[in-house]
Amino acid sequence: MHESSSFRSGAIIVATLFCTLGLLYGVWYSYSVFLVALVGDFGWSRSVTAGAMSVFILVHGGFGPIAGRLVERFGPRRLMLVGSLVMASGLALTALIQTWWQLYLSYGVLTAVGLGACGWVPSVILAEKWFPNRVGTALGIVTAGIGVGILGVVPLTNFLVETFDWRRAFQVLAVLVAVVIAPAALFILREPKASPPLPKHRPGAASAPPPAHYWTVRSALRSRAFRFAVLAFFTGGSLSQMLLMHQFAFMVDHGVAKTAGSLIVGVIGITSIPAKIVWGSLSDRIGREVTYSFGLACILLSVLCLAFIGALPGLAMPIAFALLLGTGYAANAPIIPAAARDLFAGPKFPSIFGTLSMFAALGGATGSWLGGALHDLTGDYRAMLLVAGALAICAPCMLWIAAPRRPQPPPLPA
Repeated sequence: MHESSSFRSGAIIVATLFCTLGLLYGVWYSYSVFLVALVGDFGWSRSVTAGAMSVFILVHGGFGPIAGRLVERFGPRRLMLVGSLVMASGLALTALIQTWWQLYLSYGVLTAVGLGACGWVPSVILAEKWFPNRVGTALGIVTAGIGVGILGVVPLTNFLVETFDWRRAFQVLAVLVAVVIAPAALFILREPKASPPLPKHRPGAASAPPPAHYWTVRSALRSRAFRFAVLAFFTGGSLSQMLLMHQFAFMVDHGVAKTAGSLIVGVIGITSIPAKIVWGSLSDRIGREVTYSFGLACILLSVLCLAFIGALPGLAMPIAFALLLGTGYAANAPIIPAAARDLFAGPKFPSIFGTLSMFAALGGATGSWLGGALHDLTGDYRAMLLVAGALAICAPCMLWIAAPRRPQPPPLPA
């Protein structure tokens, strides 16, 4: 009975995280729509406008280690409550901007800090605590909500921008974050009950065994597995954000209508929903490395399809690109945190995972900026496609070397 009740409670938590991550990261990926609107309204270059997302990703990732420590100290619920209010404030202020540096501060910094506090790190920690023996499956379900967010929030944002303007769109997103995330953190989300503490040692009794040693941020940073995990997450994050940030502009440049382009972005989202569940469950069965390699192979094929948009008439190539990218990039969401937990499980995992997330975010920021910079330098996106293809090959190689299939024990304390 107890196990059945615990499973039901965990299922409610996972379903709630599915919804909250959908909204939060739907807002994130809606910036591809705002990118076109802001360039048209202010006349900024694409690299400057995309740079706001690079700052956003850097700040979001840099907050990861802090989020991990705050989760360890205050718990994920309190952090998510405060983060939702900070993020809503940042979106509301973004609706008032007049200059690029105001965009960088309100969206790139304030909104990113709020999302870092109420998004990825606390959600992963909650999911893995409720389902420690099926981490990949639980994270696959939770992160599938991101696909729902792309499917729903990106077209909603485009509708708001086309019907009203981009300022009103930011205001609506701010209200949605405040009225959805904060109540979820207050009334639904919680951690599982802790195991009962061990009895205290009494004088004269047999000595209790010493506590098991575990990974810390310091010991993880010195490990070979951490370094190659960082490279895998950096290149994977760079590849995903490069394509997701610039695919809308790429398609518009090659004659795809904006409305059709936003719907194709929705295809990416809806495809990623079952793909994340499948990749997460598959990684529990056949391993993180093999599953990740299959996912990145799909992204490599999507890059080839993107290269043929414009050369072939119709929407066949855009739709094939969206299906393959949605399937392939979905492997990142469940496998990255699951592989990190395989390598560095223990009481300090929140801080270690937050640190790893920071490097993944650095990769995402690099990819987002680099795609725009290569376009500004060369006048088109061909160089970006070549870089994306190389990253799709590099990322799984790094994860194979990190070897979550053979996790190393933490070093003995000095």
